Amino acid sequence: MKVLRIGIMPQEKIRERMLSIAKGEYRPGPGEPKIWFSSIKSLAEVLSDENRALLKVIAEVKPQSISDLAVVTGRKPSNLSRTLKTMSNYGLVELRRENRHVRPIVQTTRFQILTA
Repeated sequence: MKVLRIGIMPQEKIRERMLSIAKGEYRPGPGEPKIWFSSIKSLAEVLSDENRALLKVIAEVKPQSISDLAVVTGRKPSNLSRTLKTMSNYGLVELRRENRHVRPIVQTTRFQILTA
């Protein structure tokens, strides 16, 4: 599984960086983080111990739906759905629609954190 590079820098710097990229003034290098957080605290909320354990369970069990994952983890489907959507927004999990179910697929369980 690939290592996901995550960057941490102030929100103002993230905004400046995004505008520079959009204007064509700056082109990110291949080793630069794709995901940015404005603080270690916000990163810690997404990559909490509980959420990292959830990623591990998904990777090992490979549930066919959020309902299946709820049974395995003992969490409510609505709670899982909200957590997985947040993780999906950061590229940690893919939520693939299959028939009438949404199947969570882990994209990575390994992280490299860089601060700027």
